[in-house]
Amino acid sequence: MTDLLEALMILCFGLSWPISIRKSWVSRTAKGKSLFFEFFIWIGYIFGITRKVILWQQALTTGTTLDWLFYLSWFFYVLNILEITVDMALYFRNVKLDKAAASSLS
Repeated sequence: MTDLLEALMILCFGLSWPISIRKSWVSRTAKGKSLFFEFFIWIGYIFGITRKVILWQQALTTGTTLDWLFYLSWFFYVLNILEITVDMALYFRNVKLDKAAASSLS
């Protein structure tokens, strides 16, 4: 049951990141975004992926089999970290666009 809840949480996050990426792409501004906030979410995904790697290694050592939810949540952890990395890259693009727009006004 706990694996299912984790997979559903990661799935919901995974569905939310494309919305954030689209907003970053279309708005062409970094206003309203917090790189600090996104960085800590990114670190959280690293911790989650590390936990999965440790569980996978323990399963290999003990001969335990892992269920499909383990692999599903693993997939979404990797997908989510890729998505937030794209959103963070768009943040830097948008900061440059904001600076260019500000310099063209002066």
